[in-house]
Amino acid sequence: MKKVFKISLLALLTVTLFACNNDDDNSNPIDPGTDVTIAQFVADNDDYSSLEAALEVAGLTETLNSGEFTVFAPNNLAFEAFLNAAGFASLDDVPVDVLTNILLNHVVTGTNESTDLITGYINSLATEASSGANLSLFVNTAGGVQINGVATVTTADIEASNGVIHAVDAVIGIADVTTQALANPNFSILVEALIAASDTDLDYVALLSGSANAPFTVFAPTNEAFVDLLNALGFASLDDVPQDALRTILNYHVLASANVRSSDLEDGQTPTTFEGTTIEIDLESGAQVIDATGVVSNIIVVDVQTGNGVIHAIDKVLLPSAIASAVTPTLTGLAYTNPDLTSLYAALKITGLDAALADTAAEFTVFAPTNDSFAAFLDAAGFSSIDEVPVDVLTQVVLNHAIAGALFAGDLTTSYGNTLATYGDSSNNLSIYINTDSGVTLNGQSNVVLPDVPAANGVAHVVDAVIGLPTVVTFAVADPTFATLVAALTRDDQPDYVSVLSTGLGVDPAPFTVFAPTNDAFGDLLVELGAASLDDIDGATLTATLNTHVIAGANVRAEDLVSGTVGTLGADIEIDATNATITDLNGRVSNIIVTNVQAANGVVHAIDKVILPEL
Repeated sequence: MKKVFKISLLALLTVTLFACNNDDDNSNPIDPGTDVTIAQFVADNDDYSSLEAALEVAGLTETLNSGEFTVFAPNNLAFEAFLNAAGFASLDDVPVDVLTNILLNHVVTGTNESTDLITGYINSLATEASSGANLSLFVNTAGGVQINGVATVTTADIEASNGVIHAVDAVIGIADVTTQALANPNFSILVEALIAASDTDLDYVALLSGSANAPFTVFAPTNEAFVDLLNALGFASLDDVPQDALRTILNYHVLASANVRSSDLEDGQTPTTFEGTTIEIDLESGAQVIDATGVVSNIIVVDVQTGNGVIHAIDKVLLPSAIASAVTPTLTGLAYTNPDLTSLYAALKITGLDAALADTAAEFTVFAPTNDSFAAFLDAAGFSSIDEVPVDVLTQVVLNHAIAGALFAGDLTTSYGNTLATYGDSSNNLSIYINTDSGVTLNGQSNVVLPDVPAANGVAHVVDAVIGLPTVVTFAVADPTFATLVAALTRDDQPDYVSVLSTGLGVDPAPFTVFAPTNDAFGDLLVELGAASLDDIDGATLTATLNTHVIAGANVRAEDLVSGTVGTLGADIEIDATNATITDLNGRVSNIIVTNVQAANGVVHAIDKVILPEL
């Protein structure tokens, strides 16, 4: 069933108000007051005799004596320039139907004073021949008021009894697709692309300005969409894109011989593009276009009607299969071109990391969470969408999935690595525990489901869960070397160590420095105490022992260790920074065998002997 959707024609651009210039230096018509109609004002002012004559020829004088309109009124000099440019000796040489539509292109229904004019599109009374749809005018208030990039308001807010007049310095001709692309600065890269793809055999500007193959329907990517594409494909600028590839891409955005307005779009339509292959229209989740890669582009502005076709602005460049299969995308590009990684791509865009992971001068390994993974992460965190996650938090989460250098599956071993996320406001990278005993598991919470997806600047491994920012508990649970420590921490007669040691950074008693005994260290302790198992150690002794392994309120990395006495949550210990040892109150010496397992709320150092309080 046909679905008609409506999207604000002003959604694409920043809405700004502009009061038009009323300098006395301009050619100011006399304000007629509100008892004079628009047509009478024109007739009473010699500077608008050409406009008066044109209205008479077109039979529009009576129209502008009634109704309520806004008229952008060209003076005699403007008409003279128009006739010269079009090769007409006088108004009598202009076909009446052409002249009528041009005049109607200066008229907008209703009263739009200068304070009502905002950057965006409005409709004139002129129409497109095949559809009868009203033509669009692009109003740009960035510096004065410009219409379609060709006419500037020189005097605004000339009040009339049936509307308002804004004097302009040029006739506003019937815009074509190219005219509107040139007029809107948000399409400037599209215009550059059309020029770059043109040569003596094919001139895109001429093609989209003409009547051959018209009317056109153009899905026009914004500047931001083109920047995203360049990042995705690893190009520094349009100059780096091969001309034949650029042509293929541009052709994929054009439907020929069809003026397809938003009301004509139907869910599931698969129109054939100028490139020769199809795109798909999806209206189930808003107005969207799906390209050959399966990636969705949102239609963000609809029905920019021109004299030879209609434009719909989109937020993503569409890629035909000929391009998608011929290029090796960057890591950012993998997310850009994979419909299962759109949430990751959104996260990259929000955090500004899309440019970093598109850098072909560097190499990265990215563990890429699927859309389902992000949905589960957001749900668990209590967010309804990715936009609700604080940007600084989201940035660190995304960086926690990236490692410097390209590590393919064969390069991964059970060990600790460093991600690009950092601890607090320091430059200390967070650790990641990679376990390859059965597949590849990351921090005990995320599994690689699709390894070795090559990119132009590294490799991606698709994972089934977002790798959250680790706490010191995360590493204790993830690393089987600490299984006995976890069993001790979670024993029923112990305090809730898991909750305490999961305290976020900036909340007392975090951060923590944990000296974590290995399984072998606990095994040696049992022998030392003559105990058969951990259960033989009474609760109070176990609590005092575990407390003696934790320093609260400090993130003491190996390079920060200083020889001397240090207070823990249990008893004092003696640090020998030179030899990386710890001596407890019983004279027992423990060696620090693994250092700087950095979590978001503290740091873990593995030791080979359990530290005991004074016995």
